[in-house]
Amino acid sequence: MMHRLSGLFMLLTMLGLAGCDPEQPPADAGFAGLGEQAEGFTQVTPDRRFEFPADHGAHPDFRIEWWYVTANLTDEDGREWGAQWTLFRQALQPQTPQGAEAGWNSAQVWLGHSAVIHADGHKYADRLARGGVGQAGVRVEPFEAWIDDWSLAQAGDTQGQDSFSALSVKAAGEDYRYQLNLTADRPVVPQGEQGYSRKSEGDQASYYYSQPFFSVEGAIEWEGERHTVSGQAWLDREWSSQPLAANQQGWDWFSLHLEGGEKLMLFRLRSTGGGHYYSGTWIQPDGETQPLAPDAIELEPLGETAVAGRDVPTRWRLKVPGRDFDVTTEPLNDQAWMGTTIPYWEGPIRFSGSHAGAGYLEMTGY
Repeated sequence: MMHRLSGLFMLLTMLGLAGCDPEQPPADAGFAGLGEQAEGFTQVTPDRRFEFPADHGAHPDFRIEWWYVTANLTDEDGREWGAQWTLFRQALQPQTPQGAEAGWNSAQVWLGHSAVIHADGHKYADRLARGGVGQAGVRVEPFEAWIDDWSLAQAGDTQGQDSFSALSVKAAGEDYRYQLNLTADRPVVPQGEQGYSRKSEGDQASYYYSQPFFSVEGAIEWEGERHTVSGQAWLDREWSSQPLAANQQGWDWFSLHLEGGEKLMLFRLRSTGGGHYYSGTWIQPDGETQPLAPDAIELEPLGETAVAGRDVPTRWRLKVPGRDFDVTTEPLNDQAWMGTTIPYWEGPIRFSGSHAGAGYLEMTGY
């Protein structure tokens, strides 16, 4: 038990929840320690194929995992909004795939983030929970992921479809709450090489799939006022045991909804010595995917914003020359800083140029 408690204390210290200033992970551990060696945990290999609905659930033999929803929304007055809902699972030590330990003996820690944003305001909250006591977790059938009273759950009878074809998501923080209904008429799509998503030229990788085709209907309450909203959402599922190389200190990640119906995911993992790693997936309107090689992607910061005491690149030029894709992005609100226990920038964007549309940008390690 002591080594588990010390592991929890180390995690809480890293998250800034142990009553003292948060310590930074070692310089050779990557962003938030995700480049640390993962001895004893199950490793990501390229020969695995997804199995649904089982893979919508947790994988406790891997060290890190998340369920991630971002939504680009418009209210009844034409005002643009963004909403985010995230549940992270972190294993403090290796354990069996069944995750048999229950109660306070559980080696699983859960972290939730939620946010609502518009052009003139941004509100967010986070939650921390220990696994095994019912405060947080994931159930496969019927699907539900939750932490306290925040939840992402299967909505009604999916009539033989994948359980991610209809979901309800809800969260609340100080002066905001939302309830959104997500529906998709196409299956989830694999990222990378049939779900094997490389993160470096070495062995770092994750299992990664998305549902980028959600339509959204629902409501946001902001400072006591209710707004009916609609739009589109993107759900990411990813798990790994060592997703970063030790010298990778953060990432820039884009999820894009093109007006023509295509979807595009792009990311750049930044290395301390240069030689950043790029990856992406072009997704056709019917769900057909084309992985993009690192040399097929160009991501160029165009302008920075002073936010939370640092300069963050909030305007970008994105290029995929092989697809004649060349756009410039603009944030809905350039102050979209998530001042959570692990801080980062995350917010909705618009883009124009060769293609137009909306999406989300996440930036860590700044």
